[in-house]
Amino acid sequence: MTAPTVVTVERDGAGRHLARDLGPGSFLAPRPLLPVPDGLRIALVGTTAGLLAGDDLSLRITVGPGARLRLVEPTGLVAYDHRGGTSAWRARIDIAEGGELRWDSQPFVISSGASVERSMDVRLARGARMVWRDTLVLGRSGERGGGVRATTRASYDGDELLVEDLDLTDPWLRELPGILGPHRVIGSVTALGGRPGGPPHPYRTDLAGPGAQVRLLDTVAPAVEAELGRLTDVWAAWGAS
Repeated sequence: MTAPTVVTVERDGAGRHLARDLGPGSFLAPRPLLPVPDGLRIALVGTTAGLLAGDDLSLRITVGPGARLRLVEPTGLVAYDHRGGTSAWRARIDIAEGGELRWDSQPFVISSGASVERSMDVRLARGARMVWRDTLVLGRSGERGGGVRATTRASYDGDELLVEDLDLTDPWLRELPGILGPHRVIGSVTALGGRPGGPPHPYRTDLAGPGAQVRLLDTVAPAVEAELGRLTDVWAAWGAS
C-alpha cells in the first residue's frame, strides 16, 4: 500500500507561518525552502524515477486560515510504459478562509504505453484562493504518447466552481481536428477564488464563479512553459475582487 504525501501549513496568533505536517509519501517528499516574508515555500521532491504500472501517487495539501503556501516542483514527472497496466495521480487540496496556495507544477510527461488516471479535488472556503500552473506532455521526444484522463473538481464556499473531465486516452480521437490535432502539449494556468487582473489574454476563460483559466496548446513544451510562467506570476499577485 502506498503512502500519501502530506503538507499542512497554518498561521499562528502572532502571524507566523508554520508547517504543521510535512509527511513524505511513496513518491514525493516535501522539503522546506528558504522562507519568504509572506508565507512558506515547500518543494515536492521526487523519490522515485517516475510512475510505473500499479503506482498510486497521492497528495493531501491543507492550508489553514490566513496561511500562504507556495508549492515548487524541482523536476517534472514521467509516466513510463505501463505494459498494459495503469497508474494513478491523485491530489486533495483544502484551503481555509483567507488561505492562499500557489502551485508551480512542472511538466507531467505521459510516455507511449502509459495509461494514467489523474484527479485534482480542490475545496476552497470563502475568501480562499489558489493559482495552479499545469502542463501535460503527451510523449517523450519522438513519441506519440500514452493515454491520460485528467479530472478536476473545484468548489468555492460549498458551490461547484470548476468541473472538468479531460479524456485523452485514445490517440486517434484526441488527434482529430477541433480537439488537439497535431499538438501534444497542453498547458494551463487556473485561478480559483477570485478574478485575477493583469493584461487581457486571448485564451482566458472566466468561470461561472470567482475564477478564470487560460489554456494553451503547442507541439513543444518550452514555449508553453514560458508563457505559463509569465501568466502565473501576474495572476499570483492579483488584487482584491
